[in-house]
Amino acid sequence: MVRDIVIYPNEILKKPTEKVDVIDKEVKNLIRDMFDTMYEAEGVGLAANQIGVPLSVMVIDTSPKEDAPPLKLVLINPEIKEGEGKIKYKEGCLSFPGLSVEVERFQKVKVNALNEHGEPVELTLEGFPAIVFQHELDHLKGITFVDRLKGWRRRMALEKYQKLLKSRK
Repeated sequence: MVRDIVIYPNEILKKPTEKVDVIDKEVKNLIRDMFDTMYEAEGVGLAANQIGVPLSVMVIDTSPKEDAPPLKLVLINPEIKEGEGKIKYKEGCLSFPGLSVEVERFQKVKVNALNEHGEPVELTLEGFPAIVFQHELDHLKGITFVDRLKGWRRRMALEKYQKLLKSRK
């Protein structure tokens, strides 16, 4: 089922999510709904709090991006164990419709999480999948991509976003 995407400045986007203790039917339904919502919005990643659920769950599917390796993931309680290198990429966000900003992230990350079956997974992500993972992990920590900007770049991005919001009304 497609759910509504939470739009910034909704408070849920600013709060860290809670760890998932049990992967039950409710969590599995959430995961299905997250994929449905992400695909409907033509995104490549979605964090649970972006649809109003404060749980540490993310979904990623990079296959719509032609120049990225196709990768479909469900990650529960994810964390970065190690990051290396730096890469700048102009990111968009489903919770900031119409806004894109250049953000610096790790080029490569080693990740620990649980999959949708509750099994531990260790992954190494590089390039675009690493960027998407870090973007969604930030959401789970209550951090938005605009929070990664400093000074005038942050101010300009927020001003542009305010104009975008006004033009949508």
